[in-house]
Amino acid sequence: MDLLIRPVRLSDAEAIARILNTIIAAGCYTVLEGPLTVEAERDFIARFPPRGVFLVAERRPDGAIVGLQDVEPFAPYSHAFDHVGTMGTFVDLACRRQGIGARLTGETLAVARRQGFEKILTCVRADNPGGLAFYRQIGFRVVGTAERQALLGGQYIDEILIEKLL
Repeated sequence: MDLLIRPVRLSDAEAIARILNTIIAAGCYTVLEGPLTVEAERDFIARFPPRGVFLVAERRPDGAIVGLQDVEPFAPYSHAFDHVGTMGTFVDLACRRQGIGARLTGETLAVARRQGFEKILTCVRADNPGGLAFYRQIGFRVVGTAERQALLGGQYIDEILIEKLL
């Protein structure tokens, strides 16, 4: 697939909300709750931390957004964590397993290094083996399990904590 990996724009909010809402509706890939509105996504983009990284994968030649990835500072309340970021990766369900996540990651991590991040920490639902396999394939390692980490629809969800040193 021919992709342009680029920084997010406010005009991407509708496409991003569509991707995220489809993933949320599937009920097995994320702990995000929805549905998310275009306005909420636009606000998220507008308020994204200046030191963070927020990239999208735009399919050529039609310009459709087919994936997104972000890195945010882990704990902005303390400089002790300035070197740590948290990552989220989302690919349009109709476009999975086509290398979009890997392409996003290559660009995202390069920018994250330039922004001073030395480590990326994230969580994957314990019942999402595909997500965990993706992150392991790109060099993340499991550091533990957070039991009963999320409560969705009255059900507790464990999350696998993973990290990658840059």
